[in-house]
Amino acid sequence: MGTHLEQWWAQFLEASDRFDAAYVVEGISDLVGPYIKAPLLRREVKIAADNVVRYLERPSSKERAEQAREASDRLVRTLDRIEDRSTGSAISTEEAGIIGLALRGEYAAAAAAAEPLVGTSKLQRLFVTALRLERFDIPMALRLLDGGQTPREAVRSGHLLGKYSWWPSWLLRIVTERALEGTLDEETIVALDTCAYAELTPIQANLARKLLSGNESLIDTAAHRLAGLGETEAAAALRQGDINAVALAARLIPL
Repeated sequence: MGTHLEQWWAQFLEASDRFDAAYVVEGISDLVGPYIKAPLLRREVKIAADNVVRYLERPSSKERAEQAREASDRLVRTLDRIEDRSTGSAISTEEAGIIGLALRGEYAAAAAAAEPLVGTSKLQRLFVTALRLERFDIPMALRLLDGGQTPREAVRSGHLLGKYSWWPSWLLRIVTERALEGTLDEETIVALDTCAYAELTPIQANLARKLLSGNESLIDTAAHRLAGLGETEAAAALRQGDINAVALAARLIPL
């Protein structure tokens, strides 16, 4: 099972100004809590987590802030007391300590510590969902993360794909392929948007898909036909990989 450093997880926090801390604290508590073997310690951790979550859901409440602080401080004292008596004790505080990191707002550190215990996938889904981004393709972001992309890369591509989810399926397939290859950027998206607005028949859409996939033989044939139709600039642009020329080529060249 691969694990990631704290800095890797911190990229999620940097990707959104709407990061849902309450959701992450509750999620880490739910994932790690069952691994705490001592019932009384597990109960105290749950109480502390619940109080911190309530506060994060309404940070303006002084009462909830005080309750969260008291519960967290009590948990710290409990853990310190157990560690002081650790000689011959069968009680482990490691799992409770992971949740303690989350309660103190050290979400990336908590995730890095929890990953070997609960696995990468569950934590990735937790953090991606906590971004609370609008028009965001969560399944694609998770797929990109599983494919080895960094959180920063995966979130950017997931946001782009979510924004343009109305595009025709043939074009979304191309965009997905580029996202998985790590070659999807804003410039490419703007160019592909031209293709999305183009009214193409199924045959023309198939041609556009092949042109966008970089089929050199077809690109050469399409460029020759464009030149024959007097579209010399478009033909040259198509040979140079200009995505904007693809839609024109697909519309003007019947195959």
